[in-house]
Formats: sequence, structure tokens, C-alpha cells
Amino acid sequence: MFELVIGIIFAFAIGPSPGGPPEFADPFAYVEDGAAAPAPAPDAGAVAGRAPDPQEPTGQFTTATEVRPIIDMTQANWLALRDWEGEDWLYFTHLLSWRCGMWEIRYGLNGAPATEVLPMQPCLVGTASPNAITDDSYPIYLRFPAGSVDQVSVVITYNDGTETGAAFQRAEIMMP
Repeated sequence: MFELVIGIIFAFAIGPSPGGPPEFADPFAYVEDGAAAPAPAPDAGAVAGRAPDPQEPTGQFTTATEVRPIIDMTQANWLALRDWEGEDWLYFTHLLSWRCGMWEIRYGLNGAPATEVLPMQPCLVGTASPNAITDDSYPIYLRFPAGSVDQVSVVITYNDGTETGAAFQRAEIMMP
């Protein structure tokens, strides 16, 4: 860990490499194919009468602008499946750890559309860790009969009204 910190400090001290970008990119900009994506129109993505939340980066990862790049880069980690105590336990821990930039997480099993809404603990706005998972009454995993989860589809609705989704086969998310 110490070496990583020293490396980062050194990189900042010497500046950008020759031929590299003249300045650091905005870490909160959503970039696709090398170009910044346009911001949604004022009422784009309004879900069931809900207007998009303000997308001013807070540094606390409570907006889609801040969370979407992380979720996009870590898609392989969205879910985990565990064969435990004679059941399939489907974990949503990774997604729930970034829930403050989301309105909703929906899922569907074995080819069913993602229509089941996963309950999420409200964000802990005004605290040092708004995305912390502190309330046991909200599940981080769901339990199903052993061997019954073959495929899971997930749709995330971000708090700017946009959506993204993915489907995972059992072998892709199975924990050893």
C-alpha cells in the first residue's frame, strides 16, 4: 500500500508523460469512445413523474454522474452467487455499495425480464459515508432453492433517469 501511495505522489510530482494529455481528465465525466457524453435533457429520463436529480458531483458518490463510470467498469462484479447451506444465495452487495447514485435496481431470473425491485436502504445523506450499508432490514442477498438460479438479468435506473443493464449466467457469477 505504501508503494502505491509513493507511486501516486511521484506521478503527480513529475507531471504528465511526454506525449500524454496536458492535464488530468475530470474523474466524474462519463466518457464513451473518447468523447464526453452529453448531459441528459432537463426532463429526459423522468421515471413515473420523477424528475432527474441534480447531477453536480459531490465527491460522496451520490449522483449518477459519479457512480455510473464505476458501475460500468465493474460490471463483472455486480452480482455474486453462492451455493450455501443447500440454497442459492444471490448477492447484490457491489451494486448496493453505490446505490446513492441510483433510484432502483431490478432483477429477473432464468430469462424472466428484470421486473423484481430490490429493496434498498436510503442513502445516509449528511454522513461521511452515505453509501454505507448499516440497516440489516434491507437484504444484500436473496435466497433461492439450490441450483435454481441459472441466469440473472439486472437493470439499474440511475438518479438522472437513465438505465443500464446486463445478464449473467450462473458460471459467470458463481463464487468458489
